[in-house]
Amino acid sequence: MIPADLDLLRSPGAPALLPDGSAAVVAVVGPDTAVDAYRGELWLVPVGDAAPDGAHGPGTGAARRLTHGHRDTAPQVSPDGRWVAFCRAPLTGGPAQAHLVPAAGGEPVRLTDAPLGVSDLRLSPDGTRLAYLARVPEEGRYVIGGDPSAEPPRHVTTFRYRMDGVGFVHDRPQHVHVLTLPADPGASDALPEPTALTSGAWDVTDPAWLPDGDALVATCTRHAGREHDVRRDVVLVPAGERGTDAAALVALTDADAGSPLQVGTVRPAADGTALWLQARDLGPDGHDTVAALTGLFRLPLTGTGAATRAAGAPERLTDPESVDLSDGVLVPLGDGALVAVEERGAVTLAHVAADGTLRTLLDAPHVVLNADAVAASGPAVVAAAHPTSSGALLRVDVATGDVSTLADWSAPLRATGRVRRPVDLVATSPDGYPVHGWVVTPDPERWGAGPHPTLLMIHGGPFAQYTHALFDEAQVLAGAGYAVVLGNPRGSAGFGREHGRAIRRAFGTVDTDDVLALLDAAVAQHPGVLDGERVGVLGGSYGGYLTAWLTTRTDRFAAAVVERGFLDPVSFTGSADIGWWFGLEYVGDHATPEGLAAVAAQSPMAHVGEVRTPTLVIHSEQDWRCPVEQGQRWFVELRRRGVEAELLLFPGEGHELTRSGRPQHRVSRFEHLLAWWGRHLPVGSAARTRG
Repeated sequence: MIPADLDLLRSPGAPALLPDGSAAVVAVVGPDTAVDAYRGELWLVPVGDAAPDGAHGPGTGAARRLTHGHRDTAPQVSPDGRWVAFCRAPLTGGPAQAHLVPAAGGEPVRLTDAPLGVSDLRLSPDGTRLAYLARVPEEGRYVIGGDPSAEPPRHVTTFRYRMDGVGFVHDRPQHVHVLTLPADPGASDALPEPTALTSGAWDVTDPAWLPDGDALVATCTRHAGREHDVRRDVVLVPAGERGTDAAALVALTDADAGSPLQVGTVRPAADGTALWLQARDLGPDGHDTVAALTGLFRLPLTGTGAATRAAGAPERLTDPESVDLSDGVLVPLGDGALVAVEERGAVTLAHVAADGTLRTLLDAPHVVLNADAVAASGPAVVAAAHPTSSGALLRVDVATGDVSTLADWSAPLRATGRVRRPVDLVATSPDGYPVHGWVVTPDPERWGAGPHPTLLMIHGGPFAQYTHALFDEAQVLAGAGYAVVLGNPRGSAGFGREHGRAIRRAFGTVDTDDVLALLDAAVAQHPGVLDGERVGVLGGSYGGYLTAWLTTRTDRFAAAVVERGFLDPVSFTGSADIGWWFGLEYVGDHATPEGLAAVAAQSPMAHVGEVRTPTLVIHSEQDWRCPVEQGQRWFVELRRRGVEAELLLFPGEGHELTRSGRPQHRVSRFEHLLAWWGRHLPVGSAARTRG
């Protein structure tokens, strides 16, 4: 890839099947550098028109656009199959609003005018009402056209008061609203009048209708101990009551009564007798978060409507030590549910039965993004990426596991000939531990056989994983003539709880050994292709941490790129939006002299005087996950010690710049990266001539 190929990246969101299973509606979103925005279009994809899977070659086939020209996302199909509700945001900026369009095609009709926009649309079981989430600002705040600097001071009384990518949230809590759909959409310019079902200081998230349509379920931190843990309950939201305070909502899992769960996703069973939950067990103190695997739980229910109650405790159906689910992918189906499992660089699709039996339906090298199914006997429709696609829509037979491709929006990108397929890599760490990763090498027809300058790339998290999916970062670097080594050292997700917890209170130990083992193994296994004497290192977030840490330990690297890094655990606690508990759980509590010494032993900032490696520091000005002061201080500490250092700051961006930042900023970042590596690790002149 080259930086301009960002315009060819297209990823499908969660598909929504028509009730008869004949077609699916899916939003496909990608950057458009010409307008410096993201375009999202709804597509109608016939499910029966598929090509055998394997080559991943088909384009969009019989799929057709339902909408275009805006950022349209998150479709929901009405129970009668006639309508599609979705979120639409203007390309010129502004919040997303709910819209309605005929499934057969036509002009969309706007349904909401929420000042801060809407999300998480949910059509009622009878198709007459639409529930959604919207933030409710305090009086006088976030006024369109107003002067934010003239607002009164923010009075903060809680640990949680802001969120990366959103901003301050304590003064605009998120609540469930509902409106009645017009009998004749588009016949009048008047918008339906919404009703707020919840109110109060605490965010309500992930609403879902119960089958009787008299109530919804959602998640909320409504318990008394919410300031001192990160548990989250499932709550009941009666559809006929206005403005119930979130703290007064009936809890179906109850942290006040000792539930250790942090519930992320909740979906009712079709018959209303149970809830399927994706949740993490955080232990008795409610903040044992390090490598707590997301599991599938079943919660039995009794009663209906506003009288619905839990009929027992949630039962965990997946193994708490080895099975980690990708949160948000949860489709009740038959006697169980479809889930996505993070596993050794893949995200597989599996069916989990009520007795806990797990059956894989879609395996590596796929990376499942989301799925839908309407009947246990019918197919599932799955949005998934793979090594040469940022996202295709697949048809998966639930009974047989047969897979076929319905549409793949990455065909134009593959047609450039600039997509390189990663090669699997297995290394052995000094203590004998196996480490899995990949090598992406330049095109030999353009760059020659090698040896190529080599870049070690380290992911964030740390409890996350690099996957088999097409990865624009590695592709652009390989396209510029660099060999890229990347993988999942201890601390990563996808390899079980023990693998993830190996670096708890031990940052910079076995994770350091593992990434260096990957680099050494890549060089040894690809002689003459990778240049082990000309290497650089880069990473973001926790990857920024480990990159900086490596430069305090070795002068092996010709240069480094430290991006949005976690660099000083002491100042991070209290300034990062992720929570006071993150650094304390991962590296320890610096409140005592002994604890401070243990934290300093894992802190790059405490060892910055050892760095001699030229370093480019990249950070976003609105990053509240790893606040910008972390990068600024690293840059200054290097410069004042005489180390070559540059600082690249992106205005208006947050922690997700590389994934969802302004398209022009993403292109500019790539250009700066390539210029930096071009100075410190230039590719051969002969190769440049061939290019």
